[in-house]
Amino acid sequence: QVQLVESGGGLVQAGGSLRLSCAASGSINSINAMGWYRQAPGKQRELVATITTGGITNYEDFVKGRFTISRDNTKNTVNLQMNSLRPGETAVYYCNAAERRQSGGFYYSVMYWGQGTQVTVSS
Repeated sequence: QVQLVESGGGLVQAGGSLRLSCAASGSINSINAMGWYRQAPGKQRELVATITTGGITNYEDFVKGRFTISRDNTKNTVNLQMNSLRPGETAVYYCNAAERRQSGGFYYSVMYWGQGTQVTVSS
């Protein structure tokens, strides 16, 4: 079992910056990857960025060069630095964790979600 708590959301003007944080607890050692998703009003939830325990990062094209995801395995946190924010990026941002499990010699993942933190970008 993994619990996730996000923080850092708020109101920012277009072009501004915010830093989101996600604190993980529970079966920390079982987490092999974490990420950030967002869901705008009336839209489907979409992936923003991911990071593995080994530090491998992946960004969706629409945030490359502006967002940075980082992870501190010692502190059990993952952060998302968001720069040059756009009004279209107003959304609830969710932290995600993939818990690695095994059954015999096979491995699979269980996804966990935080409660979300609201990010509002004004024009």
